[in-house]
Amino acid sequence: MKLPVLAAALFALGLTQAQAQSCEGNFSVVGTPMLTGLTYKTWDIVQKRAPARVLKDLGAAVSAEGFADMRIDNATSSVLAIQETSGSGRPQTLRITARKSGSSTRVDAVFVVQQGQVAPEGYVRDALCRVISGAQG
Repeated sequence: MKLPVLAAALFALGLTQAQAQSCEGNFSVVGTPMLTGLTYKTWDIVQKRAPARVLKDLGAAVSAEGFADMRIDNATSSVLAIQETSGSGRPQTLRITARKSGSSTRVDAVFVVQQGQVAPEGYVRDALCRVISGAQG
């Protein structure tokens, strides 16, 4: 009888720790540099703010990071933008979504570079987390 209670407590503790993890701690990269495209991902929770307000602030933060052709898509609750810094004419894409999560908003950021391109992992992580932090209010 005590085992299910212990398991439930450990599960709840695990959820609390996962929810408390920072943007930097949620960061990951998928792909092989130069051989495949790279997908940089992270997410964080913006406490007690509605997705519509978060989305507006995300747009301002994306602009501040130097992305071009940015648009806010209210229908999909996302910010879409491109960045071309390599001189190749092959843009990197950014998509950030803001979704309701309880009384807060979960923000997911995905930055994709094409095959043959690379972006410094630390710089991308810091830039994505600065954007998400810009929505904290």
